[in-house]
This record gives sequence, C-alpha cells and structure tokens, in this order.
Amino acid sequence: MTSAIETPVGFLEVRTSEKGLTSVAFADKSKSGDDPSTEVSREAIQQLTEYMAGQRQTFTVPLDLKGTEFQKKVWQELIKIPYGNTISYLELAKRLGDEKSIRAAASANGKNPIAIIVPCHRVIGLHGDLVGYAGGLHRKKWLLQHEGALDQLELFNS
Repeated sequence: MTSAIETPVGFLEVRTSEKGLTSVAFADKSKSGDDPSTEVSREAIQQLTEYMAGQRQTFTVPLDLKGTEFQKKVWQELIKIPYGNTISYLELAKRLGDEKSIRAAASANGKNPIAIIVPCHRVIGLHGDLVGYAGGLHRKKWLLQHEGALDQLELFNS
C-alpha cells in the first residue's frame, strides 16, 4: 500500500506491508496513492505529521526493513541516535564495531528506505559538514534545524 502526505520538506510517500512500514521516500510532487487504509499507514502518517509539527521525537510504528544483514545492522544503529543529536560517519562505523567499515556504513546509510523514521539525516561529516542525503541536502538541513541539531553544530564550529 502506498500513501502520500505533504510536509514542510515536500511530499512523502509512505509504503507498508502486512508486517509494517517498508518505505518513507521524498517525492517532488504528490503521486496518487491509496488512502491510508491500513493501521500501519495511518499510524505512520499520524506520527510523521506529529514529528513535522514538533510534537513527536520518537517513532513507534512497526518497521518491515528489507536489506542485507549489514544494512539492517546499520539502520538499527541509526534508530539509536537521539532526536536533536548527530554523529559522524566515522562514529557510525565505530558503533558497528569497525571504524574501517566507514564506506560500507555510509553506503548502507544512503540506502536507508525509511527516511526520517530511521534517521539517516542525523549522520554528518566528521567536521560537522552536511554531506550525503538521498533526499537532498536542503531537506537534511531542514530536518536537523527542525530538531535543533544544527544550532548545536554551529556553536561547536564557531
């Protein structure tokens, strides 16, 4: 099932399976989707709406992540990054147990199918640079500003 919602960062397409949320992807314009007729799609849209309104910092919608074991491990690590915080790609690799896996971790981060809810936008360059975001750096910047994470970065980089 596919549903679409409009947000301050553009349209989001929400896809679900019988098990849970499979994808949240940015779209430049609304594509016609089904009404959010499943419990999971209604829940995902409600939680994303609350997040965009500044009323939600964590997500509880069930996920149905599809990828390699390594990708799933990376995505589970992303979920652990708290709202309003960022880590570097190097830190992500270290949390996975091998700082030499930085490129593989960055690649898996970039293939994250569930934007915002699996917060790949919270991973930044080593020196606080906003690098690499499948949804576009303008969206990454907006999400980090929305969470207050950019304010903290600017304090450290001043």
